[in-house]
Amino acid sequence: MADRLTGMEVFVRAIRLGGLSAASRAMGMSPTMAARHLDALEARLGTTLVNRTTRRLALTDAGVTYLDRAERILAEISEAEADASAQSRAVEGLLRVNAPATFGVMHIAALAAAFQRLHPGVRIELGLDDRYVDLLEERWDMAIRVGRLNDSSLIARRLAPVRLSICASPDYLAERGTPATVGDLEHHDCLGYTLGNLTDTAVWRFGRNGDQHVPVRGSLHANNGEALVRAAVAGQGLVYGPRFIAADAIRSGELVELDLGVEYMDLGAVHSVTHSRRRLSARVRAWLDFLACRIPNIANDW
Repeated sequence: MADRLTGMEVFVRAIRLGGLSAASRAMGMSPTMAARHLDALEARLGTTLVNRTTRRLALTDAGVTYLDRAERILAEISEAEADASAQSRAVEGLLRVNAPATFGVMHIAALAAAFQRLHPGVRIELGLDDRYVDLLEERWDMAIRVGRLNDSSLIARRLAPVRLSICASPDYLAERGTPATVGDLEHHDCLGYTLGNLTDTAVWRFGRNGDQHVPVRGSLHANNGEALVRAAVAGQGLVYGPRFIAADAIRSGELVELDLGVEYMDLGAVHSVTHSRRRLSARVRAWLDFLACRIPNIANDW
């Protein structure tokens, strides 16, 4: 296709500029190469477009018809490229963002509103999903990932660390006592998260690499961290999860953060990720830079 378009451009420029030498100079190639492109074009079409002499080019009937259509095609391509280039430089258009449900509700929705105040030409589609979406197949511009990254094909930017915590409400602790070690967990109602293997319904993992497994049991399991925090605030039991989910309740005194004398797992970080095969538009670059400035400040409260 590239050679076909080059041959078409050589032909049009040669006619409009008065010869192959002028066309070759305008296109930055040798006259010999320009002549080869024109020969290849005519061979592909199976017809003669121009009669060439040492002084001038004379269009054939087929050449007259082809010249008109070729000029229109090249003009449309030029216009399409100009439009695409302008859009890639302008911070406007649709921005498709995917984020984990809880983190998206707690932080990304408000950040999206702030970003749109800075860039009113941007429209944002926010997808909240706790599964790992395929950015390229599902056409997301970027995603927020919380935890450790496994997909090396993605381009990731680390935004903030994620710490784990164990919490319970003051009322629960007054009634059931305050656990001091992980061994005390067997006597408590431990709320279970059903979507992962880091803190699940039957085992809580401790130690930096999660190699210390502690059996637990509880009367409530859920696939959403914020739901478990709300249950803990209501006195349902202990909740073990990312501290950013419980941070507001800890600050307000609705939850008490516990120290069990053991190292919690290294959960990783909050990352922004984009696909390596997708060229970033201006709006995506602006959004990524915006997150890189805002999220670390928010994380100071985690």
